Amino acid sequence: MKIVRTLGSALLAVIGINLACGNVAAAADSSDPAELRIGYQKGSIALVLAKEQGLLEKRFPGTHVQWIEFPAGPQMLEALNIGALDVGSTGDIPPLFAQAAGADLLYIGAEPAKPQAETLLVAADSPLQQVADLKGKKVAFQKGSSSHNLILRALNHAGLQYTDIQPVYLSPADARAAFEQGSVDAWAIWEPFSSLALSSGGARLLADGSGLGLSGPIYTARRSYAAGHGALLNALLEQLTQAEALTRSQRQLSLDVLTRSMGLPQVVIARYMDNRPASPILPITPQIIAAQQQTADLFFENHLLPKRIDISAVAKPL
Repeated sequence: MKIVRTLGSALLAVIGINLACGNVAAAADSSDPAELRIGYQKGSIALVLAKEQGLLEKRFPGTHVQWIEFPAGPQMLEALNIGALDVGSTGDIPPLFAQAAGADLLYIGAEPAKPQAETLLVAADSPLQQVADLKGKKVAFQKGSSSHNLILRALNHAGLQYTDIQPVYLSPADARAAFEQGSVDAWAIWEPFSSLALSSGGARLLADGSGLGLSGPIYTARRSYAAGHGALLNALLEQLTQAEALTRSQRQLSLDVLTRSMGLPQVVIARYMDNRPASPILPITPQIIAAQQQTADLFFENHLLPKRIDISAVAKPL
């Protein structure tokens, strides 16, 4: 398609400038691995754009890049833990549960928070008008996901405890079905699922993550993989940042590619893009570690994590 070729050329031009400046190696390195297995989700814009254009395959010609889609972060990190995945991008919460379960992972990067992309939905005709109205109600969400964090913080902000609701742990697809059937009172979900639900007219936004101190997505790798391929992972994250930037400089072309690849209406993708800030992939900083530690402590204190964890043990420079 002309659109795809044009966007691919634009992406490669931007990335080519970066390579020419010497920020990352411009050719396949002898240390590059034979395989790179990347986990992504439907809403992982930078990863989806890179996948559709074969950017990583071009950048690492000596490496077989395998893309594996997951419905949510917890399932992705389960795969990483058993060695079926090398790198993944999830919300901020799945790495906490994975670490508590003994996964040997390493934080390699993070994106800025996207509070408007974390939503709490109710039926369009629901009598619920504020988060405080959720007391005693059934709320569906993926356990151990960023939505879990949204629910916990939103309840606390409204003066409620986690035990004041009836959590219904469901995958995004099952939660959507339960929500549409009316078997739950609310649904906590991230983009682009929330925009899809809102565009159908059957859902209403009760609250989002604004003002709740949420963190952004985390990129993780198997520790053993990161130990041997730090330069490759740094180059990978830098190229994904360049790909993500095209959603602003080449918005319509990005919309066309994402609409085709995600299989969602363009109005849904556009709403999703409008609800997310610029999202360069950042190095792991003391501030990111501190924010993750605060969230881990919050989950442990609410009996949601089985033990205390030390984020600094899994967040080190490559």
